[in-house]
Formats: sequence, C-alpha cells, structure tokens
Amino acid sequence: MRAISFDSWERKDIYEYYSKISNPFYMVTFRQDVTRLYRYVKAHGLSFYQGMIWACTQAVNDVSAFRVVMRQEGPVLLDRRDPSFTDLKPGAEQFHIVTMANIPEIDAFCREATRLSRAQECFIDEDKEGDTLIYYTCLPWIDLTALTNERDLSTPEALADSIPRIAWGRFNRENENITLGISVEVNHRFIDGLHIGRFAERLTHYIEELNP
Repeated sequence: MRAISFDSWERKDIYEYYSKISNPFYMVTFRQDVTRLYRYVKAHGLSFYQGMIWACTQAVNDVSAFRVVMRQEGPVLLDRRDPSFTDLKPGAEQFHIVTMANIPEIDAFCREATRLSRAQECFIDEDKEGDTLIYYTCLPWIDLTALTNERDLSTPEALADSIPRIAWGRFNRENENITLGISVEVNHRFIDGLHIGRFAERLTHYIEELNP
C-alpha cells in the first residue's frame, strides 16, 4: 500500500470535478469471449463462475486505477484487491457472500473458493468487509445486457466508494465461441472508460492464456 500526494495526484482535477456530482457512479456492459475459460474449467472439473471471478480479479489488479481508494489521509494505492462474491449452496434459493484472499493460480483459487463457500454458515462475515474488495455477482438465468448495484448514499463518505462491482449473465454459444455480457460499475472519481478498456484487455489476456 502506498500513499499518494493529493496535490500532485494526476487525477486531482478529475476527482474534484466528480466530487461535485451527486452520483459519480457509472456502469459499462460489454461482450466477452470466454471460450478458453469455459473449456479449461470443464477439463479440470472447476466452477465456471469461480473461474470468471479469478480472471476478473487478476485483471482488476493489473490496472492501477482500480486499486486506488480514498482514505481520511488522502488517496492510497492498494497492493491488491480481493474478491467478495455472492454464491448459492446446492439446492438453496438464498445467497450468501463469500470473501477470500486473491490467489494468482486458477486451480487453487477455485478450490479455495469452493471450500470457503461450503464451510460458511452466515450470510456475510462483516469482519472481512472493507474498501480493498471487488464485489462480484452472477445472473446465470438471463443474458445480461446491463446491471446496477444497490448503494447506501446516505452519507457523504459513500460517494468516495471505489469498490468495483462486476457481474455477468448466462453465457451464449456463437458458432464455436462462448460469450457473455459482463457489467462493470465504478466511480468516475477514480476510473475512466480508458481504465475499463484496459481491464477488458487484461481479462481477455488471462482467458486466452489458459490452455485446456
């Protein structure tokens, strides 16, 4: 973690401008080819959902703008963000939220995500909540075209929320390829469209590197 001098911060003017906006959050949805990820998890007996969380987490951490948070002392660049994701136990209709440390290797990541989700008995572990997370969810029942997230905007501090919220829907087969719609919701004080584009590039990189 590294403190950033606000006065010399390259985003100072942008941050101050969007600090005047009552709702600085925006969402972008794009199509993502997940063919190699799908083939990899099927070949290795892993969860596609957890594999997507793994790939997105690595991509987020590769783009420094996604790792900036605003603390009382000023902006801070995190060393990493960790995933916090909704999940359903087999046969359940009520979801729970699982938070875990990032693991760079996909197989180990998925195994640990499965272990933690199965062992968790509460809805959410509040002790693991914080501004260093990435929030994930999935709607596998529909082809996602857009999604927004709930927020508590009742306090001024809420507008400095820099936690990325990422979601996707049902994947679709298009000839030999498998694609899905992925939604990324961010705070414009910290992240521009350029950074979402870089996230998309890194996400594609991690997926295409997988060798089923």
